[in-house]
Amino acid sequence: MRHLKIVTFLVAVLTVSACSGDEEMQGSETNAVIPSVEAVQARFGSLPLQQRLSGVVQAQKQVEIYPRITAPVEEVFKQDGDQVEQGEPLVKLRDREFVSRVQQAEANLRINRARVKQAEAALNESESQLRRQQNLFERKLSSEIELERVQAEKQSAEANYELAVAQVDQSQSTLEEQQELLEQTTIRSPMTGTVGQRNVEPGMQASPSAPLFTVGDLNDARITISLTEQMLGYIESGQRAIIRSESMTEQVIESKVSRISPFLGMNSFSTEAEIDVENIRDILLPGMFVTVDIMYGESEQATIIPLSAIYRHPRTGQTGVYVAPDYGAETEPVEQVDSSNPPPLSQPTMVEFVGIDVVAQGRETAGVVGVQGGDWIVTVGQNLLINNESGTAKIRATSWNRIIRMQQMKPEDLLRDIMNERMAERTVTSESTES
Repeated sequence: MRHLKIVTFLVAVLTVSACSGDEEMQGSETNAVIPSVEAVQARFGSLPLQQRLSGVVQAQKQVEIYPRITAPVEEVFKQDGDQVEQGEPLVKLRDREFVSRVQQAEANLRINRARVKQAEAALNESESQLRRQQNLFERKLSSEIELERVQAEKQSAEANYELAVAQVDQSQSTLEEQQELLEQTTIRSPMTGTVGQRNVEPGMQASPSAPLFTVGDLNDARITISLTEQMLGYIESGQRAIIRSESMTEQVIESKVSRISPFLGMNSFSTEAEIDVENIRDILLPGMFVTVDIMYGESEQATIIPLSAIYRHPRTGQTGVYVAPDYGAETEPVEQVDSSNPPPLSQPTMVEFVGIDVVAQGRETAGVVGVQGGDWIVTVGQNLLINNESGTAKIRATSWNRIIRMQQMKPEDLLRDIMNERMAERTVTSESTES
């Protein structure tokens, strides 16, 4: 609304300047200056209900790439904006230490395997001795003590063999671990996509706590918005979503609310909703802030007017609109305004301030009660009517499209466009006078 007040003020000032020539001519005949305003014809119907929210764009498939080991960076293979295939190398870390560890692990494995063979041979020998000793004991050629000694030696040989086998398994595991660490010296992309947010240079120390890249599939985007507990009462999955951004100028993207988390934050009492968008590459970029309008229904039937027509009277504080009750009997609604040939100003006609109640508000329009569909409502120049002793004004019919477009414009852009229009009008007037 603050933006609309600025727009209304700028247009009002320029409207006065555009009509100053006519008013100076009248000033010689009368002391009263009749203000000039613009008006549109109110409509009757229902107003789309919408909730405006801010959202953040992410790639639907987007991951940050972290190293799993700490090591100096030797080579970087990709730059921001490069395409990468799944499994393709991104960064090479120094691997000398890891190669040495693998070689040491391989040597330890060979040593332990040899020990297994030694332990196996010793076990076989103890088993043979035990069989001979049992044979002698059965023939009463050996004592029971000697048999027990050989049995103990056999049990010790079995334990040594099992220990040697376990050491082989341990060495094998250590070797696999060191080989995996060696593989981690080459950091590869886990997905096919576009590389961005590069934060790595040759010579720097890579650490598992610092991301090196972000890789994402920019073909599809996901927009995250926050919903309050109250919004959950009327916003639900499947509702239409209109996405806008300053970088997209007049272009809009339409989608639907894809999913809503059912869990509210403990402190924020809000939750997140996601909107999946089939992205047009280079239009919605990850990290971009966008405006999202969620369309959640329609209002009751009411009189529809532009938001810029709503005026808070500075004397009474009442909210209302200025209506021209006697205007428009022979005036057709304007569909399009030609800036080089605008509709003519009317003869002075009565205008009056009428209080209204706003029953629904959209992005650029409002549903109100207090005026009727078909009434001519002042949309530009209301501030000129506050101290208007005559109670009349000259009215120029304008189009809904022109008012909606002005409401959407930034004040500085609106000022520039209208000044250009006024300069063009003065040029045409000057040329006509000279001819």
